[in-house]
Amino acid sequence: MPEIILILAVIILICLSLNKVSSKLGMPMLLAFIILGMLFGSDGLLKIQFDNYALSEQICSFALIFIMFYGGFGTNWNTAKPVVVESVLLSTLGVILTAATTGLFSYFILNFDFLESMLIGAVISSTDAASVFSILRSKQLNLKNNTASMLEMESGSNDPCSYMLTVIILSVMSGQSSGGQLAYMIFSQILYGVICGVVVALLSNFILSKVKFATDGFDTIFVFSMVLVSYAGAAVIGGNGYLSTYIAGIILGNKSSYNKKALVHFFDGITGLMQMLIFFLLGLLSFPSQLPQILLSALAIALFLTFVSRPLSVFTILTPFKCPVNQQLLVSWAGLRGAASIVFAIVATVSPAYMKHDVFHIVFFIVLFSISIQGSLISFMAKKLHMIDNNSNVMKTFNDYSEEMPVQFVQLSIAENHPWINCKIQDISLLPELLLVLILRGKEQVIPNGDTSILAGDVIVLSALSMEDEVIGCLTEVVVDKDNAWLGKSLSEITFGANKLVVVVKHNDQFMIPNGSTVVEENDILVISQL
Repeated sequence: MPEIILILAVIILICLSLNKVSSKLGMPMLLAFIILGMLFGSDGLLKIQFDNYALSEQICSFALIFIMFYGGFGTNWNTAKPVVVESVLLSTLGVILTAATTGLFSYFILNFDFLESMLIGAVISSTDAASVFSILRSKQLNLKNNTASMLEMESGSNDPCSYMLTVIILSVMSGQSSGGQLAYMIFSQILYGVICGVVVALLSNFILSKVKFATDGFDTIFVFSMVLVSYAGAAVIGGNGYLSTYIAGIILGNKSSYNKKALVHFFDGITGLMQMLIFFLLGLLSFPSQLPQILLSALAIALFLTFVSRPLSVFTILTPFKCPVNQQLLVSWAGLRGAASIVFAIVATVSPAYMKHDVFHIVFFIVLFSISIQGSLISFMAKKLHMIDNNSNVMKTFNDYSEEMPVQFVQLSIAENHPWINCKIQDISLLPELLLVLILRGKEQVIPNGDTSILAGDVIVLSALSMEDEVIGCLTEVVVDKDNAWLGKSLSEITFGANKLVVVVKHNDQFMIPNGSTVVEENDILVISQL
């Protein structure tokens, strides 16, 4: 047992080291994890004998839960909203078209059995959120026309559809389902998955907003457990657990909550670990000596998928939306295969369905091809297609992005003889660009307005411009566009809701502490404090 733990620790440390090395070499990080697994595997240097597909399926399915959750949790809904229809169509109809065309190619050209052809198409029909997120972040790809948001939302949400297709085809191959049972399976997978995801997310958000955990960090553990509930709850009642998890993630990720920053960092780390685990296991399970047997057929599928099937699906869906051709070409090229395809290939391998071909190694080669060729050239293709937008910031499409705001909070205790006792805030003369944002009154926290009186024993919190990055509470940014209802109004005329206050306004690249007479203008960024 100690030897196994030591090997696991060494593997994780090497993966962390490869993260930096792969960036310098221009190699996609996840490809490095696959190669590491191959070096440790049966045909590698260390000759670790591991071919337990059943155990791997359980481990990878568990890991995929958190990758799916973070795919939703890290997506900024405000930036994704303009392309949500296109993204949803790509993640549903696009998956079906990709699976069908790839399956037909395998059947008519490669002479695979029909159901086995469709199975291969289903397994590799979804794009990989982990790979797409990793490349967009590491390469800082600022893309035109909300393309980054489209890719993120598509890759984060299309795995449930691919999983459903895989399960349906495996059921047919095993002779376990009739037409009526398949129809109900599709119905239950979608409906129960959506309902469970929404219920778990709303319940979690309610508890996070009402319950103060006794120990720091317990809120993170709570959300971790609710992620598992969202998957298992849906799966138990016949719903799509991955769909439920993704929906829970996107709802929770776009809700303002206490300690949100810590949650983002925690799940970012957990997701990174799960990616290492899945891609390392893929390499460990593989037998490179078996690749020559499937090389020609796997290469043919990979090429067809990259240059025919994926572009055909993308152009079929995006052309009616009048998306530019260069955008459609980039979206086609960025359809990377990865973690989900690996998990679904393992699911197929351990299923009772009979297969003539080595589906796992076919998918292994396709994923290897996709990450190494497509992944390495995404940045190059974006530049060649003139899709780089130097005036945008791709990091704003992620929920863990927060622009640095030079706001500092200071605390002032109101003693018995303080001159402000029983004074209303509107009657107190504060220094310019200084704002009273919070009153601590015993165990109560009060968001003040002009009519709020200051009492003896109060602790008041003042805000001012600063170059320090120390803030309290939960801060959210709202960009005022031309259609915003707040445009042209003073802050005193706007109702922001209970326990909310605008603490700083960014106007024309200048930061200012507002007051009630501050007028909201187009492109202003309002930083709102919320308890």
